[in-house]
Amino acid sequence: MEMRTKLKVLAAGLAFTATTLALAPAFAAEETQYIPLLAYRTGSFAPLGIPWADGKQDYLHLVNERDGGVNGVKLVFEECETAYATDRGVECYERMKGRHGGASGFDTQSTGITFALTDKAIVDGVPIETMGYGLSQSANGSVFKWNFPLLGTYWTAADVMIQDIAKRVGEDKLKDQRIALVYHDSPYGKEPIQLLQARAKEQGFTLDLYPVTAPGVEQKSTWLQIRQRRPDFILLWSAGIMTPTALREAQAVGYPRDKMYGIWWAASESDVADLGASAKGYKGITIHNSADHGEVHKQVKELLHDQGKGAENRGRYLGTLAHTRGMMISMLQVEAIRRAQEEFGKGKRMTPEQVRWGFENLDLTDEKLKELGFEGIMRPVKTSCSNHMGDDWARIAEWDGNKFVVVSDWYQSDKHFVDPLVKEMADRYATEKRITPRECAE
Repeated sequence: MEMRTKLKVLAAGLAFTATTLALAPAFAAEETQYIPLLAYRTGSFAPLGIPWADGKQDYLHLVNERDGGVNGVKLVFEECETAYATDRGVECYERMKGRHGGASGFDTQSTGITFALTDKAIVDGVPIETMGYGLSQSANGSVFKWNFPLLGTYWTAADVMIQDIAKRVGEDKLKDQRIALVYHDSPYGKEPIQLLQARAKEQGFTLDLYPVTAPGVEQKSTWLQIRQRRPDFILLWSAGIMTPTALREAQAVGYPRDKMYGIWWAASESDVADLGASAKGYKGITIHNSADHGEVHKQVKELLHDQGKGAENRGRYLGTLAHTRGMMISMLQVEAIRRAQEEFGKGKRMTPEQVRWGFENLDLTDEKLKELGFEGIMRPVKTSCSNHMGDDWARIAEWDGNKFVVVSDWYQSDKHFVDPLVKEMADRYATEKRITPRECAE
């Protein structure tokens, strides 16, 4: 299948296009670190994918411009278009994994692609970073050596949504609620179901499931059912054009938007900006505090966008939730490389295995986050052999008709519900794949 791939190389402030691949030997005199970027700037998820991809690029540009790379090692990166299609994502991976001395890791930008690449990563020895998505059970690092669902998973999101609903109605009244999950009928959309079923079974609320066929532009039958059953709350697991379509259908059947919660990929400005006041009250979960702005936004503007540098849509998406999450993803990738250098040699290119070690030994304190420009945007994160997620924190943001405003305190997922699922599903995967779990010393 034809694949549009664009190569962007940063060195000494210069950008090279894909046609400059023949110049690669010119980099032989200095160490470089290769970071492949999967993206979906086309297709039904493009409204989310474009700012997300720009955010990832902008932070890598910033590290080269501001810091001269990681301890002098410049970052070389290229973007490969998947259109959110799993087969195209696998093709991108196969083309990119061995370039420039080996990939530092892949942010797959798709749960389906994550499923497809998890087995390959074990064989190839390539880290898979899935901040806020992917396989929820891959938080178990003893089984999933190469997967890193950093900062939180879809089980985190679903659990926090239920906690916020319980806070609104009262813990004792949660059992009386009817809660509907309207979800993209794909691996992505199905991820929260097990967690929600476990909570419903124990806590007594009614759970209705409404799958929506991709790309999600036809939802009338779903919302007619919702009008009939009138659930107390709706959890929306969508992305791209499915999200504004759902909000419009909710308005058409008279369902209150303030009773709707969107997963973080369904709660970006691009999802609601055209709806304005009609989406007022719609709530989204935000991983860490990515609804806020920090020093890193100022640096990107001043050092990149004001100078005509950075991702191609310079300044258009800076400060939006999706762009900020893109920067967070790249920052975690860079810090895994930096952490690896501390162990295996500063100023050197790290191998994929060494970067994997860096991901597994992250320790981003408040002081470190402030130094990187992310103070106020996210909370500290620390990973280990057994814990490839780190702590999962989340808040609820609400669309006020013009912007998203954080309206809740910090939540963490309830381990009573999440941990048994992680263990059960990780053990099942280990048995199916004949993996012997690692012994973790912590």
